[in-house]
Amino acid sequence: MLMWLRMAPALHLIFLLIILRVSAAGWGVNYSPLHICALQNSTMTISCTFTYLTPGYQIMKVFWNKDLVYNGVEFADLSEDPEYSQRLQYLGDKQQNCTVRLSHVTKKDEHEYLFRFTVNVSYWKWIGTPGVRLSVTDLQLDSPERVTEGDSVRLTCNSSCKLTDTPTFIWYRNSHTLTNIGDELNIRSVSRTEAGHYSCGVQGQTYISPAVYLNVTYAPDTPVISISGPAVIMSGDLVTLNCSSDSNPPALNFSWFKEETFVGSGRIFNISKISSDDSGEYKCRARNDHGEKYSDPISDTYAGLDLQSVTSDLYDTLTSVHHRPAENSCSTLDPQSSSEHHNPPVRDNISHKPSQQQFDYWMSLVKEFNVVELQSFFILLSVQINRKRLQ
Repeated sequence: MLMWLRMAPALHLIFLLIILRVSAAGWGVNYSPLHICALQNSTMTISCTFTYLTPGYQIMKVFWNKDLVYNGVEFADLSEDPEYSQRLQYLGDKQQNCTVRLSHVTKKDEHEYLFRFTVNVSYWKWIGTPGVRLSVTDLQLDSPERVTEGDSVRLTCNSSCKLTDTPTFIWYRNSHTLTNIGDELNIRSVSRTEAGHYSCGVQGQTYISPAVYLNVTYAPDTPVISISGPAVIMSGDLVTLNCSSDSNPPALNFSWFKEETFVGSGRIFNISKISSDDSGEYKCRARNDHGEKYSDPISDTYAGLDLQSVTSDLYDTLTSVHHRPAENSCSTLDPQSSSEHHNPPVRDNISHKPSQQQFDYWMSLVKEFNVVELQSFFILLSVQINRKRLQ
């Protein structure tokens, strides 16, 4: 009899455990899915339902916990955690729905999340294990570092885990949205205009991947030669030729040719003390790792030399003609008595050949006049000569 009394408490405990096990069979929590991959700074939702079939019991409290963390003698309620209180929203009820939403997720939110509910009997409490594992990913863009114009190019938008919500990927170039949609951006024949900073994102989300620069290389375009020097090029002047060409990478190798003969290298080619011996067609060649291109020949530099020849002939003509200024026509300019180029004094009834000094003075004026004034100057001189010949 004594043995029975001693065993009774143990039997009672076993009986109670059996009852609890049977009753717990109608209790539970279901999550969908058990693993969530969310984009950084996005909002993730855990779909959840729970059941309790013990009649007569009333749900007292429902809340979410992470990693089975305790707060004293009870599991910690996430809604009371300062890091979650403003971002966690319970969408469920106290009957069956235990869905929850968490906004602005970051890597710090990568935990296991579990639902907990209690009833009006102190020992009836339930937490759904295992919980939902959350992974947070950013986006990374895979792109070739350098491509050549005309190549086919593929850019891929990657995440460290497969996003749970079926995403619609969108693309940006230099912060402008492209029409392409999908996790791959394919360019069949890339051009230099498509170089730039590319990034990708997910439609409806604010997060955008770090930008990657697509560098499109190409051979030099046809070089262009520019000329710098006096407005009227005379024998002995310095003339500078400049060769420029668009290319990527920039052309570092420039060569100069007169006719077909190599005459120099570098972007700039100087002709010091230009003379008739420098007459001819010049061209430059630009070269980079992807090819080379020659400029169109240029010979405009030598218009100045032709002008020098014309002025020399004019001087010979003037010195061989007995010149007398006609009324209201161009007068002889005297450098000793003229202080203004445009209003020289007029000497009436003077008949003599222009001296070399006067001719040199005319040439100094020519260099300061523009082309239109220069043409007018020679036209007036020609009129003077013709009038003299008719007299």
